[in-house]
Order: sequence, then C-alpha cells, then structure tokens
Amino acid sequence: MKENYIHIYNNLINFTRNKDLYKTLNRDDIFSDRLTLFLLHFAFFIKNFKNEQNKIILQEIYDFNFRQLELSIREIGYGDQSINKKMKDYINLFHSMVSEIHFWNNLSQTQKFEKFSNFLTDFKEIDHLLHYFELFDENLSKKTLNSYLKSVSNP
Repeated sequence: MKENYIHIYNNLINFTRNKDLYKTLNRDDIFSDRLTLFLLHFAFFIKNFKNEQNKIILQEIYDFNFRQLELSIREIGYGDQSINKKMKDYINLFHSMVSEIHFWNNLSQTQKFEKFSNFLTDFKEIDHLLHYFELFDENLSKKTLNSYLKSVSNP
C-alpha cells in the first residue's frame, strides 16, 4: 500500500509547482518557499481526511511524506546534523499549520488572512494565496482519501 503514497506526495508536489502561487513573492522563489507551500497543501490534506477511520493511513502518509522531504534535503547537500535540525523545524512548522487551520471553515476571512500572514511573510498579496487555498480545501472536501491513493490529480 505504501507505493500508493507516492501518488499523494507527487500530487502535493505538483500543486506546489503551480507558478501562480509564486507571482506575488517579493523575490525569486527558493526551496523554503516551495516547502512552505507544500506543507500548507499537506496540512489542508490532513485536515480534510483526518478521522478515526483514516488514522493509520494518514500516519503512514505523514511518515512517507516527511521521509521524502528528508531525502530531498539530503539531495540538496545538507549534512546529517543540519538535516536533523531542518527536519525538526519543518515538522514544527507543519504542526503549527495543522493547528492553525484545524477550524478553517469556522474562521472569518480576516482570521484566515492573519494565519496565512504568519506562514507566508515574503508574499506581497496573501489574498491571492488565500483564495487559492480556499478552492483547494473545497476540492479536497469533494473527494475521498481513497481517490488520492489511487490516482494523480491535476493541480
């Protein structure tokens, strides 16, 4: 079943590669920008499919995705000590994202904007990204976890 998790990881990577996401960045995008947007996509994914029935599968997907991220960081050339620190930072960032968007549907636009502003400090127009992630969240809610396990979605 773990080979199916590559579909989810690749879907999230494809969503993150959307050039429109970076058009309001104050500079050329870098790895950490892409990683932040990947983690936001993944946080919305977890939020939408988190329930008792999916608990084990989501934990396996979580482990798989963070293992893939670690491999990507190694490919960039970071050393072992640096990788451990980076991974800890990225995992903490992800958990804060999940925590902040847990009640996303109950938040006002102003509250959503404030939460995004904390994570996307180098982006000029957060509204554009907020709209994108609202649509992303809505699309996730229309599908099942099983559909993501078995197919590749279009960004």
